[in-house]
Amino acid sequence: MNGGKRKWKALIVDDEELARKLLREMLSSHPEIEIAAECGNGMEAVKAAGEHKPDLLFLDVQMPKLTGFDVLELVDRSGVATIFVTAFDQYAMKAFDVHAVDYLLKPFSRERFEAALERAKTQEGRKQVDAAELAAASRPAGQYAERIVVKDGTKVSLIAVNKLDYAEALDDYVSLVSEGKKHLKQQTISGLELALDPAQFVRIHRSYIVNLERVARIEPYGKDSKVAILASGARLPVSRAGYARLKTLLEEKQ
Repeated sequence: MNGGKRKWKALIVDDEELARKLLREMLSSHPEIEIAAECGNGMEAVKAAGEHKPDLLFLDVQMPKLTGFDVLELVDRSGVATIFVTAFDQYAMKAFDVHAVDYLLKPFSRERFEAALERAKTQEGRKQVDAAELAAASRPAGQYAERIVVKDGTKVSLIAVNKLDYAEALDDYVSLVSEGKKHLKQQTISGLELALDPAQFVRIHRSYIVNLERVARIEPYGKDSKVAILASGARLPVSRAGYARLKTLLEEKQ
């Protein structure tokens, strides 16, 4: 659809007031775009997106508590064109290019802004990017997630990765078990695996990832299978390939 005649509802999300002001000024020459709300942090953004149902999202990446990637995971993105506004380094820019994401690298010119805006307006029907996958691809090599964001209704929880016992795949969701509680997150287990440090977390089965520090022992289970017993008493199935990975990592830690 051509963006010329259509009316767009926009949401500006940036923790820097000057950055929000600049975007507001650049959008002032576009009467077809209504700024529904401005947000100074990710929590405000999640709430505003639910209230206003924007068509266009200008989203800062590096913000306290919730990053732009976190926000994108938590909001309904159907029909929403997203432009990341970021001061990220060139490594992250390569990830953005690979995933065909529209972005503005701070500081940006009006010409660059107009180009990104036009692309965003004409991107309807483009495959929605996997926010978790993009976040993983944007991290420098050797850096992994330190917490996982989960939304339950209107409540947003942050789970520290080092407090995660294990994760179980449930169709298009993962069940995250931490400190005796289970949290359901819409994400594939393969996507979660990309975000976690492979020196601390191991895929022991196609449906399970476990925190090595929680494994108390491994026991035989039936003729050719094994089970991991966690410190909490939880029992998780271990595949043949999973056992090989688990054994290697446990030996390296000894």
